[in-house]
Amino acid sequence: MTPINPILRGFNPDPSIVRVGEDYYIATSTFEWFPGVQIHHSRDLVNWTLVARPLSRAGQLDMRGDPDSCGVWAPDLSYAQGRFHLIFTDVKRYGRTTVDGAKGASLRDFHNYWVSAERIDGDWSDAVYLNSSGFDPALFHDDDGRSWLLNMLWDHRPDRRRFAGIVVQEMDLASGRLLGERRVIFEGTSLGFTEGPHLYKRDGWYHLLVAEGGTERGHAVVMARSRALFGPYETHPDGPVLTARDTPQAPLQRTGHGDLVDTPGGETWMAYLCGRPLPTSDRCVLGRETAIRRMVWGEDGWLRCAEEPPVAEGATPVVARDTFDGPELPAAFQWLRTPYPEHIFSLTERPGHLRLYGRETIGSHFTQALVARRQTAFRYDARTRIDFAPAHFQQAAGLVCYYNSTKYVFLHLTADDAGARVIQVLSVLPIGEGRSLLTPPVAVPEGPVELRAEVDHERLRFAFRAGGAVDWQWLPETFDASLLSDEATLPGLPNFTGSFVGMACQDMAGTGRPADFAWFHYVEPSCD
Repeated sequence: MTPINPILRGFNPDPSIVRVGEDYYIATSTFEWFPGVQIHHSRDLVNWTLVARPLSRAGQLDMRGDPDSCGVWAPDLSYAQGRFHLIFTDVKRYGRTTVDGAKGASLRDFHNYWVSAERIDGDWSDAVYLNSSGFDPALFHDDDGRSWLLNMLWDHRPDRRRFAGIVVQEMDLASGRLLGERRVIFEGTSLGFTEGPHLYKRDGWYHLLVAEGGTERGHAVVMARSRALFGPYETHPDGPVLTARDTPQAPLQRTGHGDLVDTPGGETWMAYLCGRPLPTSDRCVLGRETAIRRMVWGEDGWLRCAEEPPVAEGATPVVARDTFDGPELPAAFQWLRTPYPEHIFSLTERPGHLRLYGRETIGSHFTQALVARRQTAFRYDARTRIDFAPAHFQQAAGLVCYYNSTKYVFLHLTADDAGARVIQVLSVLPIGEGRSLLTPPVAVPEGPVELRAEVDHERLRFAFRAGGAVDWQWLPETFDASLLSDEATLPGLPNFTGSFVGMACQDMAGTGRPADFAWFHYVEPSCD
């Protein structure tokens, strides 16, 4: 079978791939979404199933207060000494977007941690702190039994290259204790933005794979090798091993941040991130996704791309009609930042329903009641049924299309000044210095209401029906769905996630007014 790219559609960036026996696993970044890290499993590199989100409790991860597009960056998954090892960064401060070599200080806070488990779907250990010198940490297990921690080095000082190279330091795999001093082994190439290191050993060579060029259209996978762990490293004679920087017409853009895996038969494959821009606006609403490609080793000992797999036109559309009858959320759903989900939702308070407790605004960086799933195609139809009785205008609940706190569109029930229930849309958009707009309120009778969002490439519109009505009542406004993308942004902010659609409830009076959701349907048409 041949993989169809992307193999992980929707927001699934920074893949780290490992094989254990006949089983392949890919770990991807989740940023501010909780639980942290997604791990998918396959036996054929074609069909992938979500099997774990290992960072699921406060002893492993607490992202309350983390800014948008911070939190869990670039996990690295490996297997050694009978255990799975997961290394990740929790980004606490980002500041403003900069460029490599920018003027002025750039102060950021990156904390790197290690967890481990005997089983991929088992109980992962509490997090062990490693260092804070940079991000994108990874483990390399050498054939002499020693393990080494790599990460990119961040230089905050004025007039310095922010991405200051790749450092390595020995790590005790029993305790997580770092041994000796860190050493810079690779300063990068002229592409800059050297990050995402992975190290391999083959035929007596240490092969270093890094991401360069930044995670936008200039992204690339760069390779270097050395006979010694600490270098010196020579770079690939052909330049980047994989990139779309020179092929703007290619369906997969932003290709980079790769990791290698060997099959039992000796083939080498690279998992890497990519983006699929909308054909009209050229914006990536799906965020950065994961693709895979077969690689070949040349007679000169360097790695090169083999044939390119087909792209997602033939992918099976998602048809998900989720109910809330069990003790856990359906697998597709996540929430934001907090390791204490019982403070924001319940699946038992009203059996057969997801109860969201009204918390802070859904643009909060601390505790907001928002449960959502990834957008994985350019077209979809999402519907839910809500039972909610707001007492006043500070209480609102409904259906939200969400990228981050600065860009979302929220179809919600609330109350007017007379206490009557109404429905309207709040759009928070990254236009100029930021724009927030409310549509005119529409009266809604008491009782459960069905809400609907329909996305068709750049177009987003909403509808509702109440009181047992058969026909949908479409709101007259149409919204620009392409603003919920990596490229549409307020000045200086990071945008590393992707669009979600889901349910939200806020109570700015602090009384925790609940909203109950009976089901959630997400359906993609047969093609994009």
